[in-house]
Amino acid sequence: MTVSVTQVTALLEEAGKNHVLPWFRELKAHEIQTKSGPDDLVTVADLACEAFLSERLQMLLPESRVVGEEAAARDHSTLDVLEQHGHVWIIDPVDGTHNFAHGKNEFAIILALVKDGEMEAGWIHVPLEGKTITAFRGGGSFCNEVRLRVASPRPLAEMRAVLYVGPKRFPDLYARVREVRPELGPRSFSRSAGIEYVRLVEGHVHYAIFTRQLPWDHAAGTLIHREAGGYAAYLDGAPYLPVEETKPLLLAPDRATWNMLAELFLA
Repeated sequence: MTVSVTQVTALLEEAGKNHVLPWFRELKAHEIQTKSGPDDLVTVADLACEAFLSERLQMLLPESRVVGEEAAARDHSTLDVLEQHGHVWIIDPVDGTHNFAHGKNEFAIILALVKDGEMEAGWIHVPLEGKTITAFRGGGSFCNEVRLRVASPRPLAEMRAVLYVGPKRFPDLYARVREVRPELGPRSFSRSAGIEYVRLVEGHVHYAIFTRQLPWDHAAGTLIHREAGGYAAYLDGAPYLPVEETKPLLLAPDRATWNMLAELFLA
């Protein structure tokens, strides 16, 4: 690691305490704006948290660059640095902004560190719970220094799923999920990728499909999941990369379960 996991964790805790939580359930109407649509929101907390982390993380690692969700919303070309050499921080300042703006508890701060296009470290901080999930490549996943492991595989009907599959983006996959729904177990739906990744690595959820691949949603989570023993790949079998992508991502407890689920959903 080129930076201290503890130092970065402290920055996330500071960001949550000073730049996110003060706005929780205190937002005024003019402090919530829309981006691509009525459900794609940005608040003053998103902007304040991203600005704070962008400045402090570059101070911590001076040669690094930053890709923040809100900066990318203003200028999509900022994503180009993810395909270049060097260190890049990927920030989701408030993952689950819709929940946050409506006073719901399911939101997190997500941070990934990428080096030369490969995930090096990841953090998911849950301010309301005072906990941070961390991982660095080859070093395992931890929550407040307690090592994490994904849930063990179970029969299909007993496994809890995250299925973020809608009819517009992948209509065939959506139809297949509806077809096999009676065979599946319970579902988790928090409207926050960060919270779903926490549930995956804490063993509350067994597998997940995400069909919207934005790097600030998934770069940290996929590394944390892998370091907790899980297996992830796009449904076509290609490995996950921390870039914007238009393919479904499937995460499972192990490779055998991944293969079973991929066959089920692609049949």
